[in-house]
This record gives sequence, structure tokens and C-alpha cells, in this order.
Amino acid sequence: MNAPGRPWRQAGATRTRAARLIGAALLAAALAGCGNGGGASSPPPTPMAMTDDAVGHYCGMNLYEHIGPKGQILLRDRDVPVWFSTIRELFAYTILPEEPKAILALYVQDMGRAGPDGNPPADAWIDARTAHYLIESTAVGGMGAPDALPFARLEDARAYAERYGGRIVGFKDMPEDYVLRAPELTPSAGREPVGAPS
Repeated sequence: MNAPGRPWRQAGATRTRAARLIGAALLAAALAGCGNGGGASSPPPTPMAMTDDAVGHYCGMNLYEHIGPKGQILLRDRDVPVWFSTIRELFAYTILPEEPKAILALYVQDMGRAGPDGNPPADAWIDARTAHYLIESTAVGGMGAPDALPFARLEDARAYAERYGGRIVGFKDMPEDYVLRAPELTPSAGREPVGAPS
């Protein structure tokens, strides 16, 4: 009685396996066709040029009124960046629960390319997630307050650390209490405006 049923079971198992393989192949083809539609494999959008009417998200002031590095976050369903006068503000945006989290890309300005005036050139945007950050230094950035200084190259961050002190961290290691701590708005003794090390 068992023997006659076995071929039927084997045939059914073979049909089920074949159907699963066909289904998996169709799903893979459908997912491959979606690759250009903004999925995880799509490259992030490039940074936007800072314009004369770019204002900081939190301070509402023109970015050109501030020295030091600026930041921008590009969001899904928004044509213009969210601009930041300081790097700490960019990090705060990623932490605060009330801010939109449909983030496509985060960019900061490379202080390794900054001039003596403390401002990087217009094309100095780098990926915020791969930058090295000098924090807790004596340097004063935008808004006349201490700020995290981003660098594309670790050796540039170390050169600034020799002049301004502080420590170097990565994007994922940025301390939340440093980001959300109320900044000193007036430079205190020993603090100096940020500029390229001499």
C-alpha cells in the first residue's frame, strides 16, 4: 500500500520544488528591474551648491554669515537641502525624533581644504558618514560656538588637533551629549576662530 503512493509523493514534491524555483526566479527578475527606482542600490544624490539664499534650519540665518564648516541633508520628496550653520546641528537633526528621517544623503564641508578665514571652498562637500570629526577642541566655528570639525583625511584632522586640541571621532562614534549640549555662544578664554593651521 505504501509503495504505490511513493511515486505520486515524489512527483508532487518535484512539482512543488519546480514551482518554488520558478517563483524565486520571477521575484529576482522583478527586483532587478526595480534597481533604478530609488532602491538601496541607487547611488545617493550629489551635494547641492550653497546659494546666497541658503539659511540654517535651526538659526534661520544666511549660511554665508558664519565661518567654519556647513552641512546639508538631502531628503526624499524635497527638492532643496536642509541647510545647517554648524555640524553639531546636522547631527542633532539625525537624533531628534521630531525631524523627518527620509534621509537620502548627508554632506559636510571638509575643513582640510579651509582657508585662513575658516571657510572651505564651495566644492569641499564630503559624505558625512565617512568623515573624521574633531570635537571638544578650542576652535570656534559657526554661530561663534565650539563645533565638530569634519575632515576627509585623518591626517588633516590630526593637524587641527595639534593646534586646537580635542579628540577625533567617526560619524557613528559622535557622542550624543556633545551634539545636544547647549553650545557656548560667546567664545571663552583660550578659544579661537577656526582657520587653517599655519
